[in-house]
Amino acid sequence: MNRFCLSTLLLVSVASAVPAQESLTAATDSSGVTLEQRTAHNWFVSLMRKIARKSDAPAADSTVADVSAADGASEVVAEAGETNAKSFKSKKDSLAWASARMRAENAKGYRVVVDVFDKTLRVIDRDDTLRVASVATASNATLEFGSSKWRFETPRGLRTVLKKEKEPVWTPPDWHFAEVANEHHLKLARLQRGRTVTLKDGTRLKTVGDEVGIIRPGTTEFVPMARDEHIVFDNTIFIPPLGTKHRQFEGELGHYRLDLGDGYMLHGTPYTKSIGTAVTHGCVRMHDDDIEWLFENIPVGTKVYIY
Repeated sequence: MNRFCLSTLLLVSVASAVPAQESLTAATDSSGVTLEQRTAHNWFVSLMRKIARKSDAPAADSTVADVSAADGASEVVAEAGETNAKSFKSKKDSLAWASARMRAENAKGYRVVVDVFDKTLRVIDRDDTLRVASVATASNATLEFGSSKWRFETPRGLRTVLKKEKEPVWTPPDWHFAEVANEHHLKLARLQRGRTVTLKDGTRLKTVGDEVGIIRPGTTEFVPMARDEHIVFDNTIFIPPLGTKHRQFEGELGHYRLDLGDGYMLHGTPYTKSIGTAVTHGCVRMHDDDIEWLFENIPVGTKVYIY
C-alpha cells in the first residue's frame, strides 16, 4: 500500500543497534552530535524514504506460497486444466479456499470478484464480465517486533464496499513503524499526547495539537517537525499519535480507494511494477486506470468476493 528524519547519530550508531522495545524516556546518545547537525542531514532522509516505505514497495522473493513453518505443512493442489499449482498451508486452508471460490462463482448480480492466486480482479454483472484487471495481493509474510506479531494476508470471503475516496491519505498502522525499525535496526517507542520525551542532549520532544515538534535546550519555543519525515532521534523511531500530521502519508494509496473495512481496501499505487505480485500487507492494489474505473462504476454497497 506510504519520511524519514534519520539523524547523523543514526549514521554513526545504526550498525551496532539491536531492535528492542524502549520506554519513552530511555533515549541514548553518546556521540555528542547536536540537534543542528542532525537536522542538517535531510539529504540522507530522502534516500531512506524510498527504502523504508514498505507499505507498498515490492519485497524480494515474496510469493503466494510464502508459508512459515509455524503454519504447518504446505499442501499443493492442482486443478484440472491448470498449469500452475496452488499452494496451501494445510488441508483446512485448501478447503477454506474452495468454499470461498464456490461462493464467488455462485454469486449473482453486480459484484467484484478477486482471485488472489491469479492476481486478477473481475467486475461482473449477472453473467457478463465488464472488466478484468491485474492486481497485487498480500505477501503472506509475518512481521515480528518484540512481543508483537503481524501476519499480512488478503482475507478470503465476502466483503462490501463501505465507502469510496478520491486522493486518499494513508494512516499507517503500528506495523509500519515496526517494519522500518526492523529494517534499519532501530528501537521503537510511542509518543503520547501530554507527555514529553527528553532526549540525551536535553532536547524535548512533544505533541502539541496535531503536530509533533521539539523544544531546544534553553528555549521555550515549540518547533514542529517536518510533516513528511519519520521521527528518529537517539537511534529510536517514535510512533506519532493518531490524528497528527505525522501519521498521515499522502500518495501511498494512489488516487482512489474503495474501503472494504478492517483496514482492507482496493486502491491505486505509485509502485506500478508490483502489480501482479504478492507483496502488499493485505490490500488489493491496482493500476491507476483500473482503480479509477472501479471508483466511477462500483457503487457503495457492492459485494466483493475474495478467494
